[in-house]
Amino acid sequence: MKLLDAMMKRFVKVGQLTLIDADGVPHVYGPGGVPSATIRLTDKALYKSLVLNPELIAGEAYMDGRLICEDGGIRGFLEVFANNRDGLRKGPFRQAIKKAQKPFKRWQQRNSKAESSKNIKAHYDLSNDLYRMFLDEDMQYSCAYWGEGIETLEEAQLAKKRHIAAKLNLQAGQRVLDIGCGWGGMAMHLAKEHGVKVVGVTLSHDQHSLAVQRVKDAGLEDLVDIRLQDYRDVEGPFDRVVSVGMFEHVGITNYREYFGTIRDLLTDDGCALIHSIGRKGGPGTTGKWIRRYIFPGGYSPALSETFAQIEKEGLWVTDCEILRLHYAETLLEWDHRFQARRDEIEKMMGAEFVRMWEFYLVISEFSFRYGKHMNFQIQLAKEVDSLPITRDYMLDLEREKA
Repeated sequence: MKLLDAMMKRFVKVGQLTLIDADGVPHVYGPGGVPSATIRLTDKALYKSLVLNPELIAGEAYMDGRLICEDGGIRGFLEVFANNRDGLRKGPFRQAIKKAQKPFKRWQQRNSKAESSKNIKAHYDLSNDLYRMFLDEDMQYSCAYWGEGIETLEEAQLAKKRHIAAKLNLQAGQRVLDIGCGWGGMAMHLAKEHGVKVVGVTLSHDQHSLAVQRVKDAGLEDLVDIRLQDYRDVEGPFDRVVSVGMFEHVGITNYREYFGTIRDLLTDDGCALIHSIGRKGGPGTTGKWIRRYIFPGGYSPALSETFAQIEKEGLWVTDCEILRLHYAETLLEWDHRFQARRDEIEKMMGAEFVRMWEFYLVISEFSFRYGKHMNFQIQLAKEVDSLPITRDYMLDLEREKA
């Protein structure tokens, strides 16, 4: 307990964390005030392992019940962590570990076609019924757009689709590729609202089967074609390419291939819109807990990593927008809905799964609210004159559909 006690004294500089050890002895850290939380450890083996790898072990211990959140719950505990994370990560021991991990980054994200399929199935083929429990009615599993006056998740996800559609500058009859189409909501929206023909591709069997059924139920089979297919195997050309929440699964070793494929699939006067989680500052690594339990092979890139590969493929960046707190608000709403149906989800997926996803949703929200994560939307074109030279058309089209 001595090593853990010393680490906690250095760690908590904002708010207060009370840690009850395995013998029932409370230890109080921090100056007091908010945020505050109380946790209890039930296993003395955690003392050492938390010092060696606090972020991974805290998540695992919460999952398996050896770390119990009392006052403040899991949200309170992770809020204390989020407000003190820099102090934990900037210590010489943690910096040395981080430096040692970076050479393995490319290996962790290699994402060949076979590995991409396996990684996608690990997260997206859990259960369509699970995702229905906490997503909006259209099952949009990506950052919503919380514009002025928007109050509900449904409104915010519709606003996201309209925002992206406006940036695509669609014309009726055009052919559109949706890379990582999820349950088909974006493809169906573009087809129905703009009269375009959309090919949507996903590697998730569950997403594919439900998306195909949704397209059929909506009577959009003549306009929307949902395929169980890797984007690298798609044949063009397309007037437009859209990719929402998929770039995070590409991996840095495949960025040139990704942008090169988009370039080759586009018509000469075409454009693409890439919506992705990113990170403020320079390149980093994906946390081991997230990589192991939630998104194997996943990585949220820095803008510097992204733009460097776009340049190599000869594409124009015709627009870039940074969405800062939009995903924090989206995740907060998902968590509220998840908690409202927690008992049902536990019956479906088990208690350990529920705790794992509680941890995932809250740490993800806080990575945007207190950390360095954000979303970016990058518009790309092959030719300099493919799109209007001012952004007025985006606002006009968005307001027209509102």
